Amino acid sequence: MKAKEILEALSAKPLALNCEENMEKEYGKAFASDLMSDVLAMVHEPETTVLITGLCNAQSIRTAEMMDITLIIFVRGKKPVDQSLDFAEDYGINIFSTDYTMYETCGILFGKGLEGLRGGDPA
Repeated sequence: MKAKEILEALSAKPLALNCEENMEKEYGKAFASDLMSDVLAMVHEPETTVLITGLCNAQSIRTAEMMDITLIIFVRGKKPVDQSLDFAEDYGINIFSTDYTMYETCGILFGKGLEGLRGGDPA
C-alpha cells in the first residue's frame, strides 16, 4: 500500500509530512505495539513497515528513526508535541494520526492487504 492510500483508508490526518515522494512510498507490512522494545526485536524490514502505536512521545519517534521506519500511525487521535514532530520531519518520518483504535487500524490495513509480522518470522 502507498502511504497516501493508508492515509485515506484510515481517514487519518498527516501531522508530519516529509514531501510528496514519501506519499508514494510502498509499504508491505505493519507492526502495532506500544512497547518500543518489541519494535526493536520484531521489525526486520523497517523500510517497508508501518509502525502503529498509541505511545505518543519522543521515544516512539526516536525508535522509528533508529530503525529506519518512515511511517508512524498514532491511534485514537493522539498527536505528539510540536518538538517531536519537528524531529520526525528532520529525519524524514511521516506521522499520521487516526481516530480509530489500534485494533480497528490493524483490521482496516490488514483488510487492504498490508501484512502483519508473525512471531516466527526470521531475524
